[in-house]
Amino acid sequence: MHILLLTDNFPPEVNAPASRSYEHCRDWVKQGHRVTVITGAPNFPAGRVYEGYKNRLWSHELVDGIDVIRVWTFITANAGTALRTLDFASFMVSALPAALFVRKVDIIIGTSPQLFTPCAGLAAAVLKRRPFVFELRDLWPASISAVGAIRSSRLLSWLERLEMMLYRNSDHIVSVTHSFRDILAARGIPRDKISVTMNGVDLSRFQPRARDEALARELGLSGKFVAGYVGTIGMAHGLTTIVEAARLVQAEARSRDIHFLLLGDGSEKERLKAQCAEAGLGNVTFLDSVPRSEVARYWSLLDVAIVHLKKQPLFETVIPSKLFECMAMGIPVLHGVAGESAKLVEREGFGLVFESENASALAESIRDLAADVSLRQKLSRCGIESAPRHDRSHLAGELLKTLTAVHDSFLEARLSTQ
Repeated sequence: MHILLLTDNFPPEVNAPASRSYEHCRDWVKQGHRVTVITGAPNFPAGRVYEGYKNRLWSHELVDGIDVIRVWTFITANAGTALRTLDFASFMVSALPAALFVRKVDIIIGTSPQLFTPCAGLAAAVLKRRPFVFELRDLWPASISAVGAIRSSRLLSWLERLEMMLYRNSDHIVSVTHSFRDILAARGIPRDKISVTMNGVDLSRFQPRARDEALARELGLSGKFVAGYVGTIGMAHGLTTIVEAARLVQAEARSRDIHFLLLGDGSEKERLKAQCAEAGLGNVTFLDSVPRSEVARYWSLLDVAIVHLKKQPLFETVIPSKLFECMAMGIPVLHGVAGESAKLVEREGFGLVFESENASALAESIRDLAADVSLRQKLSRCGIESAPRHDRSHLAGELLKTLTAVHDSFLEARLSTQ
């Protein structure tokens, strides 16, 4: 089967959508299928094209057997709604003609969260008369409305109509959470049209490892208990809570060996750095995003990982993908997100849940874990034991079965009308 995937994030970018797309495609190629990916020049999240790449009209490379076609896009940093929308729309305009020139495709996948990529995928599927699968990684525009990125009720209404059009006209929808499927079913989308393939972890890359002491010395973290956040530092993540927790921890003499590490880029990073400077926090270090090959090395620095999103009902439906990386590496998690992801943490037993946006609760949980070695060891063991149940290779195989069934059903329907 020849699978065509449209995604605006792909390695060497290191965010969750890029990792999911690459790891699925890599495994499909290993199983003997042909995979073509259409994406842009890597630039997320800073809006700067990575070294070794150019923002060309069209370019091609082979990545672990995956045919990767990169098209021109309007590039901007991950900040500012208008410019980001122009970025998304430009990818749609460039990706559609590129998709039409890919020959002998059997099925087309378009990924969210933003809707412009699935629009290009659906249009290509209609024109090529092939089945279209909408991979639903976030509820858009609800998620941007939740963080106040768009306030125009007219624009939100238009985007919601576009969203429903895509759901209705897709041959199948693959959701990353069960909550998303429930929401779509409540909105009138047939439940049997929606399957769930959760995020997972590449166990060949993420596994228990000793702290990288050379890196710890380089960053001034030797002898410190490190509580860290790794990922996008954006509007949805509410990381002011971590800054406030760091202030509370610094105020206590007994907590002077606790240090906070935030690794990543995003629209809120400079504001948070300014907050730390204004508060005189010497226990917080900010680092820029690192190459994909280096991520596990930085994870190894953490005694505990912090996962946090703003206190919004919508975020109770998501499962941050970094949870699975922590699980596989045996890093205890302090989880500040209610809902489906909190149930996962509690069920698998690899972390503690605290109330979102409650800096006092976060600070107290960090102090407790810093003082309780046996609890940290217990959480670590639970994560390592749970990780194989969320192996990305297994999940890629399950998704491939879904794609095969959609493809076969589409062909049967076409034959019955001839």
